[in-house]
Amino acid sequence: MRTEVGTGLVIFDCDGVLVDSEPIASRVLADLLTEIGFPMSAEGALDRYTGITLPAVLAKVEEEWGRPLPRDFLDRLRARDQAAFRAELQPVPGVTAVLDALDAAGMRKCVASSGAPEKLRLTLTVTGLWDRFAPHIYSAAQVPRGKPWPDLFLHAAAAMAVPAQACLVVEDSSAGIKAARAAGMRVIGFAGGGHAGPGYAGMLAEAGAETVVPDMPALGRLLAAAAPA
Repeated sequence: MRTEVGTGLVIFDCDGVLVDSEPIASRVLADLLTEIGFPMSAEGALDRYTGITLPAVLAKVEEEWGRPLPRDFLDRLRARDQAAFRAELQPVPGVTAVLDALDAAGMRKCVASSGAPEKLRLTLTVTGLWDRFAPHIYSAAQVPRGKPWPDLFLHAAAAMAVPAQACLVVEDSSAGIKAARAAGMRVIGFAGGGHAGPGYAGMLAEAGAETVVPDMPALGRLLAAAAPA
């Protein structure tokens, strides 16, 4: 990983990096799509829709299905997501230790996620992580274009008053890695979420990650090496 420019800010994606939500969200989406007549597996939903905004997901579903979704689909999906997150969601194993180490090193951090603000509040609160980042939590709803465009990461860097070249992004999706690269930021691929199966690390590397880590302890070691002296 390049270290020519000091790291002034670590930007975390949320789903699949901080909270292990992707398996839950993909299962809920697949079940509801199947119910309305568009057969989908949880694995298929993961492959197709990970890392992009919910409006982009729904638009892609309609394009693939060739018809509009039912008018109440979004409300039903959100209700099921919320119930499942409250019942099942956990932080990614080891994330608290990584955040503790960043705080001890004086490294600044924030969240930049494709999730809507209300979803971020729910998932980070349920997992006990909201207060570790608030108020520095940024959603794609705040910018014109979501990942894979760079808008969200550039917005987060500007809000934190840190140059893009001094930001280090932690991402678990191809869309997020491409967005970070387009923003001129360094990016670590994280393959430690519950949705990351065989070949996932290679997919992140192919998307442009400088390096890919398999779990939080490995991420912690890289971040420690990037910390200011």
